[in-house]
Amino acid sequence: MRVRHIPFLLLAAVTVVLMAATFIEKTEGHSFVATHVYGSWWFVALWAVLATCSVAVMLRGRLYRRPATALLHAAFLLILAGALTTRLWGEQGTVHLRLGAHEQQFVNSENLSTVSLPFTLLLSTFEVETYPGTLSAMDYVSVVEILEKGDCLTSLRISMNHIGEYAGYRFYQSGYDDDAQGTILAMSHDPWGIGITYAGYLLLFISMLLLLVLPGEGLRPLLASRRMAAILLPACLLGCTTMQATEQPKTLPERTAAEFGNLYAYYNGRICPLQTVARDFTTKLYGKPTYEGLTAEQVLTGWMFFPTDWTDKPFIKVKGSARTIVGTKGSHASYNDFFGRDGYKLERPMTDIMRGVKPEGIQSIREADEKMNILLMLFNGQLIRIFPYRADDGTLRWYSQGDNLPKDMPEDKWTFTKKSLDYAGELIWMKRWTDLNKLTGKIRKYQEKEADGLLPSPARFQAEKIYNKVENTRPLAMGMLTLGIVLFFVYIAVWLRKQKVYRAVTAGVNILLMLTLAYLAGVMALRGYVSGHLPLSNGYETMQFMAICTLMLTLLLQRRYVLVIPFGTLLTGLTLLVSMLGESNPQITPLMPVLSSPLLSLHVCIIMLAYSLLAFTMFNALTALVLQLSRRNYDGQVAQLTHITQVLLFPAVFCLAAGIFIGAVWANQSWGRYWGWDPKEVWALITLMVYAIPLHRQTFAWLRKPLWYHLYLLLAFLSILMTYFGVNYFLGGMHSYA
Repeated sequence: MRVRHIPFLLLAAVTVVLMAATFIEKTEGHSFVATHVYGSWWFVALWAVLATCSVAVMLRGRLYRRPATALLHAAFLLILAGALTTRLWGEQGTVHLRLGAHEQQFVNSENLSTVSLPFTLLLSTFEVETYPGTLSAMDYVSVVEILEKGDCLTSLRISMNHIGEYAGYRFYQSGYDDDAQGTILAMSHDPWGIGITYAGYLLLFISMLLLLVLPGEGLRPLLASRRMAAILLPACLLGCTTMQATEQPKTLPERTAAEFGNLYAYYNGRICPLQTVARDFTTKLYGKPTYEGLTAEQVLTGWMFFPTDWTDKPFIKVKGSARTIVGTKGSHASYNDFFGRDGYKLERPMTDIMRGVKPEGIQSIREADEKMNILLMLFNGQLIRIFPYRADDGTLRWYSQGDNLPKDMPEDKWTFTKKSLDYAGELIWMKRWTDLNKLTGKIRKYQEKEADGLLPSPARFQAEKIYNKVENTRPLAMGMLTLGIVLFFVYIAVWLRKQKVYRAVTAGVNILLMLTLAYLAGVMALRGYVSGHLPLSNGYETMQFMAICTLMLTLLLQRRYVLVIPFGTLLTGLTLLVSMLGESNPQITPLMPVLSSPLLSLHVCIIMLAYSLLAFTMFNALTALVLQLSRRNYDGQVAQLTHITQVLLFPAVFCLAAGIFIGAVWANQSWGRYWGWDPKEVWALITLMVYAIPLHRQTFAWLRKPLWYHLYLLLAFLSILMTYFGVNYFLGGMHSYA
């Protein structure tokens, strides 16, 4: 082992420690790893030794002759220095304030000791701002006065993503008391560490830009190489679907059901069209937004007004063990299938789960029981909240027919809330569709009058209805996957035989990709307009954005780089498919207050761009490995793939680093610390460290061999999968909403 390899050996040791710590945290809790790992002397010493050895190797190798590369490494060292400064001299804690009460102490987060402040805090006002017409918190606002010797020196307005700062002390809104008469503030006092760390971030961005543009360093030598391919690909895609005709259950005519969809509803903490509730109801229970040619509104109203006609239909999607318990052979079961001679079939396994027993297929059992509970809420008249009521104090609440209504509600409003849907059922039984439409119009007018000024604008309301009709990426996902597979095999055949393809075919493929891009961009724009924020707040939205990034990169790079079209098409299909799986939630909900920051959008956009580029390198590596293991002479093709991977790796790693550190700035503004050793943060750092190794290809002889180089990149992609999915599914943490 050479001296220059020592820093990388230490880097590997740090990586292993970080990996182990995240899994230990799963069982022992964050406090344990914070004390025994992240906050331990040996962990700090390990980083210090790594930094010292890195400096020694850089000086020994005269890295200062390459200014951009030297600045990049200096930036990371400066960031570590800032972290060490914060560790040694920074203070963090919490302050609990009650309205009208004075407080001059905070609780230290590290040792839970009480520490005095050089001034006194007084909470003059506190309020919880909600989304219009809802009870969902939009922001928490504290107005705190700074007192010295009884005199008010200044007043701080502290809210989510809005810091209050005085005399080097920074205060962040963290929480509040249940009675809304007190607030909990996170406090940090770090006069030197944050400045040093931010200087490191700035130096990092400057060095990355220099590496991309300076001749003789970083990316420029690779771009100057003539070993580029411009092979374009032919493809065709023909899809067909088959539907099994079954007898449809009773429901309302499509137009009449659509009138119900035009009503306002309180759902998931916001006001939306009842159409949205119907769409999510159908998708949640059946797995698709439509059922046997019926619209979502027809499905929901069918279950509302014709329940006995629907209970024997195979409507409820079940999986795994739940399918066995219910006793259905297909993927869907009826409501009646869940009941037998002994009653509710899931009662016993759910009781076992509540007692701590974990039966086989526990997740499928929970999902099936959740769907049955949704139907039970519908039957009890508690699912559809379409009746607003404004109390005397101006508070607006939404009620369903089956809710317990306020005692002070006027009799006419009480009767209207309790009897409107019953009357609608009578009109439906008599097929008086015109009178039913009039009743629906009365409910709509009642909503507009009672919730005046708190309803979404007509434009936003209509935009959501359009979104509900056009958003269906499932067929698009399957189509892109099919197209990608076809293109991949066609491309391999054409490329290896060194044949040319017709420009018209390539143009046709590009047009198809551009149409797909336009559709996804339009859908995301509608979703953003409806939600009132950039749609980058959950797994569904970020995967959709990653698909958009992938398509844009495919169209931009396909003229110069090999494999871009099939890889981009495959990756787009995979991201669209993943967006609809697992815990990726397509429901539009109010944004968490902590997420209401433009830095969040920038953070997610850059990270998703990095993931897209690294996914390209993974596909490149996989293809190169297949060619090498085929035992044929494909050295030229493998060399091209290696070169392309190197070109893509630089901006990918730089975007990954930039996204991580922008996220750190966001965290500092929101939570009072730029790094909290959350599992998602840790695994993002691990991913960066893993992908930093192939950037030092000249340092390791084994990485200069194409076989090992591509094998490493293929395995490195596992860190991304763990960061994005594994943390969410297995480790949890503050980023679980991602």
